[in-house]
Amino acid sequence: MSTYSPVSINDPEDFDVAGSGRLPFKRPLRGDARQIPLDANCVDLVVTSPPYWRKRDYKVEGQIGQEPTPELYVAAIGEALAEWKRVLRPSGSVFLNIGDTYQDRSLVGIPSRIERMACEAGWSLRNRIVWVKKGGMPDPARDRLASRHEYVLHLAVNGYFYDLYGYATHDEFGQKGANPGDVWEITPQLQKGKHLAPFPREIAKRAIVLACPKEVCSVCGKPRRRILEATADLDESRPQARRAIELAREKGLTAEHFEAIRATGISDAGKARLVQTGTDKNTERVQQLAKEAKLHLGGYFREFTFAKRRDVGWTSCLCGAEFIPGVVLDPFMGTGTTLDVAYDLGLSSYGVDLKGQTE
Repeated sequence: MSTYSPVSINDPEDFDVAGSGRLPFKRPLRGDARQIPLDANCVDLVVTSPPYWRKRDYKVEGQIGQEPTPELYVAAIGEALAEWKRVLRPSGSVFLNIGDTYQDRSLVGIPSRIERMACEAGWSLRNRIVWVKKGGMPDPARDRLASRHEYVLHLAVNGYFYDLYGYATHDEFGQKGANPGDVWEITPQLQKGKHLAPFPREIAKRAIVLACPKEVCSVCGKPRRRILEATADLDESRPQARRAIELAREKGLTAEHFEAIRATGISDAGKARLVQTGTDKNTERVQQLAKEAKLHLGGYFREFTFAKRRDVGWTSCLCGAEFIPGVVLDPFMGTGTTLDVAYDLGLSSYGVDLKGQTE
């Protein structure tokens, strides 16, 4: 494997000449996903899709994906993950799109093998997202169902950055502030260029919106996190929510009651109390207010445990330094889709590829 000289992120070219802070950059690099030519602790999120095992031969020496056994392929991905951990900041994480392969008329189980390997190496598997392919190529098989899904594994080590509110309220894929769930229905992109397996823009966008900070401290790398304020506001498009609001007004419930409901949680309602614990840890005052609210609201009590939250700004940093755009890395850059999406979102990005950027 070749040795590369690290590239520092403190390149003068990255600064706005007007002096108003650092501009987002997009920088393709030639290199190996197992030996990233970057300094340690300089990346906020890895979003990538490595070559799948024994699917396509890109005719490049040292490529991942053509190993003779699945064990060697998974080991190569493990080497890459170890290197990505090096370049990630403590608040960083990885979104890894991976598919499976048939061998001797049986699925090999590549995603599950990678999951096990990663967990044994100290990663936490935070989500196994199912990418449901709307459409897809015809499948000639006559004795099994056509494959119409792949996985996107979210792997983390530390207290990673995560903006579920920003994702859930996003115009393109949000669901009115609710947690949208781990199934993504995305149409595969058309293969217009020379690259055989283009990475869907929407996968990159979802991952970046979820887990890459818009800004980080230019000194310590700490991400700015969204500050959310609790409210008693409900989604009035739902009949149950409208009835809960009516009852709360009729009974004169106060802001203290709503705070007690949130502190107590849904575990104090109905059958949940029989199997969930922790509600009795609140003060007597909170417990009393929650009981009063439950008495007046009945089954509508739970509606206020899912009240909306309000976005009131972003955290600062004790360093007092300027903030710079978050940095996304795609170690298997291919056509550069991840870099393009990151740049469009106002973020910086690096892409690494053995061949450099392809068409």
